[in-house]
Order: sequence, then C-alpha cells, then structure tokens
Amino acid sequence: MIALLIQDTTQVLQDTANAVNPALSQPAPELHFIDLLFKGGWVMVPLAFLAFLALVIFVERYLTIKKATKDESNLMGQIRSYIQSGNLEGASALLRNNNSPLSRMLQKGLKRIGRPIKDIEGAIENVGKLEVSKLEKNISILGIVAGIAPMLGFVGTIVGVITIFHQVSIKGAIEIGTISGGLYTKMITSATGLIIGIIAYVLYHILNIMVEKIILKMETDAIDFIDLLEEPGK
Repeated sequence: MIALLIQDTTQVLQDTANAVNPALSQPAPELHFIDLLFKGGWVMVPLAFLAFLALVIFVERYLTIKKATKDESNLMGQIRSYIQSGNLEGASALLRNNNSPLSRMLQKGLKRIGRPIKDIEGAIENVGKLEVSKLEKNISILGIVAGIAPMLGFVGTIVGVITIFHQVSIKGAIEIGTISGGLYTKMITSATGLIIGIIAYVLYHILNIMVEKIILKMETDAIDFIDLLEEPGK
C-alpha cells in the first residue's frame, strides 16, 4: 500500500510539473555534429578552408616524399662497382635512370671527378641542399595552419560571446537559456579550431620526420661516395 501510494504521488507530481511547463515533458533534442558545425557561424568558413588546405598539402607532400624514399640500398654498391672498374658512363647512366634526390646528388659529384675533392664535396652539398628544399616545399604551411586555426576558433567564440551580451544589453534582462544556448554553439568554433590545429601539427611533424630520414640517407651516401673517390688508386 505504501509503495502504491508513493508511486501515485510521484506520478501526480510529474503530471503537475508537465502541466506547468510542457517543455519538461519533451525529450531533449539530439545534437548532431554537422548541425553544430553550421551553427558555428562565419568563422567556420575559413576554418574549413584551412582544414582543406592542410589535407591537400599533406597528401601531395606525402606522396612526393614517399616517392623519394624508394629503396636504394643497392645503389651505392652498384656505383662502387662501376667506379672501381673505371666505367663512369655506366655509373652516370644508372644515376640518370634512378631519378631520385640521392641519384641527382651523386650524379653531380660524378661529373666533377678529376677535380679536387673539395670541389666535388661542394657540388654534392649544393645539390643536396636544393633537393632538400624541394622536399620541404609547402611543409611550413602546415605549421602555419597549426598555429592559426586554434586562434581563429577562439576569435569566433569571443565574437559570439560579444554578440550574446550585446543582445542581453538590448533586452535589459539576463536569460539563462539565451546565454547558455548561444555559448555552446559559439564554442564550436574553438573546438573545431583546436582539432584542426592538432591534426595539422601532427601532419607537419610526420612530414618533417620523413624528410629528416632522407637527409640522413643522403648525407651517409655522400660520405661513402667521397670516401670511394679518396681510396688509393682512384
């Protein structure tokens, strides 16, 4: 009997609350990610552009760098065999057909054979710097996106907050629903900017790590090439 009485009382209180405020009886609307993005305002347009730009640059640079990191483990061994046998034309043809940053660097050194070692080292170093600069092209833009996107997101949120309090000042009354509803939509820009910035930051360092591996390989093979030319009888 007591349990039934409590249940009936609870139901009466719930029905009374629903009658006073019908909104309480309505289920809370679901939040959809796409809908929230559209509520972010005009700042979402430049943020979308930054996200697209970062993605395009990463894909293009990744494919280019990946192509430059093809397996060249036997290249120096073949070059050594050609040079030791005196077949410089064969070595030059091999490097031309290889068509990679390392092969172009060694080919420049091969053309300088007969000159002082310092001249050969200088030629190889200059070509190496040029090849590295080609690989690093546009990577710095990812770093810029990683820095700009979060700040742009914060700007969108601040502008939204200013707009909300401007409306409050016009109405002359503070409505919690208006403030909270406006804030959660405007903070979407901050969240979006942070996400884009973090992703761009990670992609930036992935590409830099890939380039650093190529630089190490190029420096190692350049040293081996110079040592090969300085061997007795060369």
